[in-house]
Amino acid sequence: MSEEEIVIREIRADDNLQTEAVIKACFLDFKLPLTGTAYEDAETPFMYEAYREEKSVYFVVANATQVLGGAGIKHLKDYNGNVCELQKMYFSSEIRGKGYGKKLIGKCLEAAKNFGYDTCYLETIPELKAAIYIYETHGFTHRTEPLGNTGHYSCGIWMEKVL
Repeated sequence: MSEEEIVIREIRADDNLQTEAVIKACFLDFKLPLTGTAYEDAETPFMYEAYREEKSVYFVVANATQVLGGAGIKHLKDYNGNVCELQKMYFSSEIRGKGYGKKLIGKCLEAAKNFGYDTCYLETIPELKAAIYIYETHGFTHRTEPLGNTGHYSCGIWMEKVL
């Protein structure tokens, strides 16, 4: 597989199964908690539908036949401020460490600004050290407590970036 074959595009309805498989495989690969995380979110099998609402978008990294990763932006659940959440950023083992995380964060932050959000929030798990480093290099700072009510009680790292 060459770099030229890989594109970043908005999710399509026929991407749902493969996107769910990539997300769930990451939890198993890294031996992450399955409860209180995106692994058990009701929307994970229906990512296309979950990102159809206003001021939200989910991007996938894909080649001609396969979804290899993704990340999205949507309004932070159960929060009244003008804050979006960077959500469900996961990659297949094939493309980890090849710069797609940086590319997707950039694309998601650009979308968040275009949607008019003031702040971007995210939650993650301490074991995902490479992801945390990438978030920090993109200007995310650590918070001492969560925002909103994502239901991700196993995510003990909370970060935000003013847009």
